[in-house]
Amino acid sequence: MSKMINITIDGKALQVEEGKNLMIAARENGIFIPSLCYYEHIEPPLGSCRVCSCKINGKFGPACTEKVTEGLTVEVNTPELTDTRKALVEMMFAEGNHICPACEKSGKCDLQHMGYELGVSSTRFQHLFKDRIIDFNPSRMVMEHNRCIKCMRCVVDVLTSDGKRVFTYQNRGNETFVGIDYEQEARLTEEEAINAMKICPTGAIIIRGVNQSEPFGERKFDLQSSQKDYNKKTAHKKRTVPMEKKIVATVSLAGCFGCHMSLLDIDTELLDVVELVSFTKSPLTDIKKFNNRCHIGLIEGGCCNSENVETLRYFRENCDILVALGECAVWGGLPTMRNAIPLSECLEEAYLNSVTSEPGNTIVPYHEDLPKILDRVYACNEIVKIDYYIPGCPPDANHIWKAVKNLLWGEEYSILYSEFKYD
Repeated sequence: MSKMINITIDGKALQVEEGKNLMIAARENGIFIPSLCYYEHIEPPLGSCRVCSCKINGKFGPACTEKVTEGLTVEVNTPELTDTRKALVEMMFAEGNHICPACEKSGKCDLQHMGYELGVSSTRFQHLFKDRIIDFNPSRMVMEHNRCIKCMRCVVDVLTSDGKRVFTYQNRGNETFVGIDYEQEARLTEEEAINAMKICPTGAIIIRGVNQSEPFGERKFDLQSSQKDYNKKTAHKKRTVPMEKKIVATVSLAGCFGCHMSLLDIDTELLDVVELVSFTKSPLTDIKKFNNRCHIGLIEGGCCNSENVETLRYFRENCDILVALGECAVWGGLPTMRNAIPLSECLEEAYLNSVTSEPGNTIVPYHEDLPKILDRVYACNEIVKIDYYIPGCPPDANHIWKAVKNLLWGEEYSILYSEFKYD
C-alpha cells in the first residue's frame, strides 16, 4: 500500500499518495490546475506549455513536473497566478493563427478549451498573423504550422511500429517548429495516422479526407467545464439601480451581421428588451446618425477600411460604454485570414484572377469616394478604447443580454460554460 503524506493546496490540508504527480493529486481532490501538455502516460512530463504554473514551496514552477512530498505547500488560485496562466494562453492565441470558426478541431481543441476555462474574452497581446508554411508534402498528413503550440506531444507519442519518430523539433528559440519525417509518416497505418491527428491538442495535424467535425453540443468541450465552480466565478455585482430605459446603438463593421442575428435570438425576452431599451443608430432601426448620447454601443466586426475606422471612432465619441461583440470585433476574426497575405496579392486574387461574368474586364476598383482598404484587418481595441468584450462567432444570445443587462442595470448574472464560446 502506498504511503500517505500531508500536503497543503491553497491552504487546504490534504492527504495524498507519496510521489504522485501534483496534477493528479490536485485533480483527485477536486482542485483544477489547467494544462495543455500534461498527459499521465508520458513520463517524464513534457513541461512545455507552463499553463499549470503554480507557487510550490514559495517558488514559481510547473505543477506537471512536481512529485508530491511530505509537507509540500502549493498555491494555485491566487490573483497573480490566475493572471499569469491566463496571459500564457492569451500569448498562444496571439502567436498563432487560431481562427476557431474555420478550424475543423473547433469544439475538440485543448487550447480553445483552456481559453473557456480561464475566461479569456480577449488577448492583451497584439496578434502576430505570421505567414507560416503549411506542409502538404507528407503522403496523408497536412501540417498546419499556424496552429501548432509546440507542446511536443506528437514528437514523443507518435512512433512507427519499430519505434522511430515521425515528428521532430527543428530550429531553436522562436524559430522552432515541428517537422515531419515524410518517410516515417508514410509507414504509419491509417489508424496510427488518424490517432496522430486526434492527439494533437489543436488542429495542427490534419489527415486528408478525414473529417473531424461533429454537431454543436456533441463536441468534447461544448457543454461541461472541468471546474466544479466554473459558473460561481463569473457571478457579478447585484443590481444597484432601477431598470430605467436605456439607449443602445449597434453597428456592423467588417463582419457578417451574424452577431446582430444572435442579438435578436432571445425569444420572449425580446419583449422585455423592447420595454427597457431604445435603439438609436443601428442597422436594426436604420437610423444613420446619433440623435442622443448612448448608454452603450455594441460593435460587431473589426476594421478593414477607412470607413470602419471613422465609424468606430464616431461610436466611441457618442457611447458611454463600448462593447466589442463577437470574434471579429474582439480580435479581427475570420476576416483576418487575409492578414498573413500582402494586400496587393489579396486584391489581385479577388479582382484580377477570380471568375467574372465579363471576361477580360478585370480591374481593381478605385475611386476617391470608395473607403480605402487597410493593410490588414484591425481589432477594435487597436483603434479605440473598448470597455468590454463578448466573444463568440456569433456570441450566444443569452450571453449578450446577460452582459448588457449587467452593464446597464447592474443585473447579477453568471455566464454558463456552454454559453462561452469562440465559434
